Amino acid sequence: MSTVKTSNLGYPRIGRNREWKKRLEAFWAGKIDEQTFRADMDEIRLGHLLDQQAAGISLIPVGDFTFYDHVLDAAVMFGAIPQRYAYDGGAVSLDLYFSMARGSQTAPACEMTKWFNTNYHYIVPELGSGWTPRLTENKPLEAYRFAKERAGIEGKPVLIGPYTFLKLSKGFPAAELAGQARRLLPVYITVLQQLQAEGVLWVQIDEPAVVTGLPEAELRLLEELYTEIAAAVPELKLLLQTYFEAAEPLEVLLRLPVAGLGLDLVHDGGANLAAIEKLGWPQDKWLGAGLIDGRNIWRADLDAKLALAARLLRQVPQERLLLQPSCSLLHVPVSAAGETGLKPAVKGALAFAEEKLGELRLLAAALEDGADRHAAALEESRAALAAFRALPERRREDVAAQLAGLRQLEGRRSAPFAERAALQRRKWRLPLLPTTTIGSFPQTPEVRQARLKWRTGVWSQTRYDRFIREQIEAAIRFQEEIGLDVLVHGEFERTDMVEFFGEKLDGFLFTRGGWVQSYGSRCVKPPVIYADVAYVEPMTVKESVYAQSLTELPVKGMLTGPVTILNWSFVRDDLGRDEVSRQIALALRHEVRALEEAGIEMIQVDEPAVREGLPLKAEDHKAYLDWAVQAFRIAAHPVHSETQIHTHMCYCEFSDMIASIADMDADVISIETSRSHGELLTAFEEQGYEKGIGLGVYDIHSPRVPGVEEIGRNIEQALRVLDAEQFWINPDCGLKTRGWEETGAALRNMVEAAKQAREKTILQNA
Repeated sequence: MSTVKTSNLGYPRIGRNREWKKRLEAFWAGKIDEQTFRADMDEIRLGHLLDQQAAGISLIPVGDFTFYDHVLDAAVMFGAIPQRYAYDGGAVSLDLYFSMARGSQTAPACEMTKWFNTNYHYIVPELGSGWTPRLTENKPLEAYRFAKERAGIEGKPVLIGPYTFLKLSKGFPAAELAGQARRLLPVYITVLQQLQAEGVLWVQIDEPAVVTGLPEAELRLLEELYTEIAAAVPELKLLLQTYFEAAEPLEVLLRLPVAGLGLDLVHDGGANLAAIEKLGWPQDKWLGAGLIDGRNIWRADLDAKLALAARLLRQVPQERLLLQPSCSLLHVPVSAAGETGLKPAVKGALAFAEEKLGELRLLAAALEDGADRHAAALEESRAALAAFRALPERRREDVAAQLAGLRQLEGRRSAPFAERAALQRRKWRLPLLPTTTIGSFPQTPEVRQARLKWRTGVWSQTRYDRFIREQIEAAIRFQEEIGLDVLVHGEFERTDMVEFFGEKLDGFLFTRGGWVQSYGSRCVKPPVIYADVAYVEPMTVKESVYAQSLTELPVKGMLTGPVTILNWSFVRDDLGRDEVSRQIALALRHEVRALEEAGIEMIQVDEPAVREGLPLKAEDHKAYLDWAVQAFRIAAHPVHSETQIHTHMCYCEFSDMIASIADMDADVISIETSRSHGELLTAFEEQGYEKGIGLGVYDIHSPRVPGVEEIGRNIEQALRVLDAEQFWINPDCGLKTRGWEETGAALRNMVEAAKQAREKTILQNA
């Protein structure tokens, strides 16, 4: 038996052909019943297990599969079900489960936000004062039994750790963390005791929150929790798993009474290895060594990984070393085998989930048998990387010259905000509390079919352009009819807000099946930045100018910002992210100028992902925010004072970066806040904000249509904190994923609520 074992931390849920997404949406649409849905999902889950078994993985995760989100699963398992869902105990139905995720006509959905600094969204557990932890279902136990009975796999149950679960939850003051943990602990122990009684050998407890920096009191709490857990389940091997950053202080984590500790050795900046070599490694503990990048799609440098493993083996007994990805493979596509449309040098550099498991297997074999026994496979990998690195487009002299010229760029607008705001008020003459949308309108089956016909050559460019113009005109007339004040063209020509721009810039490539889960059934196919990024020609001017020609009302030009393009792409790993962001910003700067020169003088440069890229450790925040703000300014600021720059940001905690948001110096910012029930208002009240702002007044991620009264309450709540002169009324995100019927109903209610609030405000100020 091999003494070098491999372990996986989690597998992509969606399947090679997004079959998971398709069955989920078929169930929501009523096309299949619950029994069929569950049976179909079981087959998908079984396929994932068998794929990992075939890859030779020693410890296969079970319990990472979900119908929507793994954090939601944990919340439901522990009975963290808000009172508005009228849960009265017992088994949790699928209707209730999906209501928490998506909302219903009687209850809004739970808040959704980003999973640490990734583009995956999780459902935020709500632990109100009335929450009594209870075990509704032992999901890891069910997953373990499924794997054993259906595939003969002795699985490794995975569950989110108690500390991380509570740190990601809401509904209690921070000072009550320890009390909540002690309330939850008996239920956690029950889950683990049932696993122990079943004969489970290993359990992976994910505690990524420990990499964010723990105060002394929380370190003591962590030790208390795991001391009690270990005493209650002495026969279980507990692998406390961290990822996304260095686990600090390692000396404290090594004292925890667990069998092993999983560390990210890719995204830790070398800190984990340095700590291991400084402190040594306890000879009775296992190390889950995250050697293979679980967040990016590039082939590993196996020579470097073997050298790293050799250094680890000076500290860790070989029989206690687990070779792993750096994190769950949830964040990468399933298989690169189908990417036949790429040039060979690029395809050879790709490693999706399947290929990463193959790399783990090869590393383990090379350590077990010696590299010489696997020289051919290692040389093949070495040659593939060399061919990729030699591509000439990865080192463009013209891009280097532009970057060198950054020192000559003026970083700010030509006039301060107060002066610009006065000029813009005179120019636009908008009403109090102006209404607008974030940008996109529904991408109907007709729109998607038209795009497919164009891409496959069934339609000519002329026919497709005519179709897009028809959609734009219909959208403009719709917006005029319902009474919006600032319009958008609808983005019907765009698939994804990042992919669209990547297709028109040099330095990007696109995969055929590189899909990953963003939230729920929402899957995205991130562009791949593989070379230097450069502007080619105008990308949005044609559609924006046409839309503006149809109306006297202002139409916003719509761009995706440089940091969002960066954060929502798979990025080359040989340059710093700050340098890549500046390349993208320089390209977008050309487009902003082109729009203004064409008469588009409201331009929205969206940065929905700027917050999610924030490093997990507070000491690294400033450096990131400095270059993120710089990138936005490079892209958005080469305009006249009368030109109004908008931006948009998505679900996130913004209280710790309001100063940086202000420093971006956009004239108007809209922020996605509807699911957080106005909690961001407190931060704006405490820290102040002078520029235009729209706090999303209804949730577009839920199919429910909010009433006028409900939207009005959200507006009223915002106006208690914000000046009516600065407040804009808008949904909290784009409307691409919604249908026209619900979009029309919700926007009409929003416009009516804005009208009522406007009249009330004018009367109060009279």
